[in-house]
Amino acid sequence: MTKRKGAATNTAWTLVIPLKPLALAKSRLTAAAGERLRPLLALAFAQDTVSAALACDRVRDVVVVTDDPLAGSELSRLGARILADTPGAGLNAALTHGAQRVRGERPGSALAALNADLPALRPPELQRALDGAATFCRSFLPDAAGIGTTLLCATVGSALGPSFGGPSRVRHGASGAVELPGVGVASVRRDVDTGSDLSAAARLGLGPHTATLFPAFERIAVARGADVPLLPKAPVAPEG
Repeated sequence: MTKRKGAATNTAWTLVIPLKPLALAKSRLTAAAGERLRPLLALAFAQDTVSAALACDRVRDVVVVTDDPLAGSELSRLGARILADTPGAGLNAALTHGAQRVRGERPGSALAALNADLPALRPPELQRALDGAATFCRSFLPDAAGIGTTLLCATVGSALGPSFGGPSRVRHGASGAVELPGVGVASVRRDVDTGSDLSAAARLGLGPHTATLFPAFERIAVARGADVPLLPKAPVAPEG
């Protein structure tokens, strides 16, 4: 465990968020949401993730690495900086590309890689996770399933070293990154790959873009006979 000397919890972070082309994103949602709604949900997840991230007091700026023109336009409108995925070699290459660009321009930046599929993300919970990360050179937060990773952080002078995909919790831990406490940060851990994941996120409280599409998702899931827990009432947007 490597701690930073004199670490402060008011560290300003640049978040790097990778996003696949919407036509390819969230393929496991197709079974519950259908082919038409799936890319719209993928965009809504990213919009709510970026909006919440930019509303977090510890976030200086957000860089989205994507080649999708619609997503780039919509997320830029929210205030994100869009960076083309010039490596075109998958998630970790996109994150490394984004991190290198940010550090090339601002060598003293604290960096964090954040998933694009956190539609229930709450700014205060993201701040709690980032404040914890500020005390370590590298740290990460596992996803709700305890297998993957939703947040990977590197403070000044440390390389990001992303190893997302599959059982990334084990890989990030083995790389020397410190696992952050999962208490009080449920919305930062709640990524969405399946219909059941989306229902779980809705129970936390969806952001406005995803909340608008959620009733259509429930109707389609029922019509398709998907094994998805339905909510007794429409979800509400999270406070804060």
